[in-house]
Amino acid sequence: MHVMDRRRLLAVMAALGSFAWQRTAAQTPPRPPEAVWGQGSQGFSLATGSPGELGLLEALATRFAARHDATVRWYKAGSGQAMALLKARQVDMVLAHAPLAEHQAVAEGWATGRVLIGANEFWILGPLDDPARLSEARDAVDAFRRLLDSGVRVVSRGDNSGTHQKEQQIWQAVGREPAAPALIVTRAFMTACMQRANDEGAYFLTDSSTFIAERQRVPRLRRVFRGGELLANPYHTLYLSEPTPGASSARRFGEWLLSDEAQGLLRAFGRDRYGEPMYVDAAEAARLLRP
Repeated sequence: MHVMDRRRLLAVMAALGSFAWQRTAAQTPPRPPEAVWGQGSQGFSLATGSPGELGLLEALATRFAARHDATVRWYKAGSGQAMALLKARQVDMVLAHAPLAEHQAVAEGWATGRVLIGANEFWILGPLDDPARLSEARDAVDAFRRLLDSGVRVVSRGDNSGTHQKEQQIWQAVGREPAAPALIVTRAFMTACMQRANDEGAYFLTDSSTFIAERQRVPRLRRVFRGGELLANPYHTLYLSEPTPGASSARRFGEWLLSDEAQGLLRAFGRDRYGEPMYVDAAEAARLLRP
């Protein structure tokens, strides 16, 4: 067979294999949802991580369900897994915080509807005595470089979540990254990783909201570095370009998230329980991201 013909055949076979995988994934029923809110006739499913773990999604979804005759099914997943569920047509929308992957999904054409709804921050946590002296770092890249040069232990989610993708982005800017035993890869969610860092006397990149909620449970950790656009943590909606059965209800929810009611809930969430809000609204998030 001619070399060019063989290459074309291999390309067709790869495309067919990809199509078959996507079709199988689309037909595979997802695992049971982590939670269901509302009992309305307008049902849809959503995948996200920390906003669900910390209760923000419940506050938003229950209010929306009551207003719009909806049922909201939440699948707990970090941004990478959430986007995979969306691509496999197993959920109708995601709330993601992985900007580079989101941009790529939109550029590839399979995802659409990327809209900023709010944000929190990434903070670097460390032992109380901060042996790597991150509190003196100039910026996030300098902070990570200090982690590497000092040889301290660093916990990583290692799960392609939005947090893990942010870790990788910063390590790429440093130009190198730690390896075992200094690097502790957990492939676990945020709270479990934070507890591991507390137990190991290690450093960990977390979202600010989770630390606000869990800091009483990790007494050996404190925030040692924050600040800069690189550590902003925006959340965006994302849908499949080829609509899923619940897409119209999901988009209605996405539009409602920008309403005065929803934005007010978002920017006040956590204040009554923790003494400070856990998120900022879309307007403040846009200001943080402005060059």
